[in-house]
Amino acid sequence: MPTTIEDRTLAEPALRKCLYCGGEMERWFTPPESSWEGIFQYVCFNDECSYYARGWEWMQTHFARKASYRHRYNPFTGDSGPLPVWSPMALRNGIIPEGMSAETFAELRARPRDTAATKETA
Repeated sequence: MPTTIEDRTLAEPALRKCLYCGGEMERWFTPPESSWEGIFQYVCFNDECSYYARGWEWMQTHFARKASYRHRYNPFTGDSGPLPVWSPMALRNGIIPEGMSAETFAELRARPRDTAATKETA
């Protein structure tokens, strides 16, 4: 019996499939400042997905904005819907690597960056 949300979604592969293209969705770290529940969501980062591909024209036509959206599924609430993006690479830095727990990813993101390597030396 699955004991965590990650265990449940791993045990139920259909929960990780995009409703629009059928592709495997990626675990994406939910920003702490967002109002979404849960530490991660599943997001379709397939640039060939019809939902994402047609979103560019739809957003331009209805809102005069150069933007699109990707399909997302929140396994903590069961909610799904659009995740706004402003470029094909937008939000990809939040993809949680395969085999890494969402908690470990959150800890790594929270650490201050080592800026010593980028400072000029006299």
